[in-house]
Amino acid sequence: MSARRFDFAWEPRYRLPALAFGLTPRTAWVEVSPTELHVHYGLWTLRSPLSNISGAEISGGYAFFKTAGPPHLSMSDRGISFATTSRKGLCVKFRDPVPGIDPTKHIKHPGATITVADAAGLAEALGFPGVADSSAAR
Repeated sequence: MSARRFDFAWEPRYRLPALAFGLTPRTAWVEVSPTELHVHYGLWTLRSPLSNISGAEISGGYAFFKTAGPPHLSMSDRGISFATTSRKGLCVKFRDPVPGIDPTKHIKHPGATITVADAAGLAEALGFPGVADSSAAR
């Protein structure tokens, strides 16, 4: 099985803040190989073995000021958001937290929100077909 690539969903109002950090559709994507998740988001990357992923859920209704631009760190749970839209994304949970937001790799994330255009397809590629879509309830 070869790697699958997922493009981010780009909401127009997110493009300018993203561009300030070198984020464009050409510099941001997600790839799932038979063994690994790789999020490429401009200068930032997150990698995790698929065996480290414990769950996934589709969510949405994200606040623009909390998600636009570079990756964002949640102060409540240390999760990371790679967001290019407020509408919908996939929240991925890790068994063991993984680095992603800082180049020193000291900050580790128990989860990541990733706003790809095909959130259900990404969930399936990660081994979680038919995940619940909680974004419709918002």
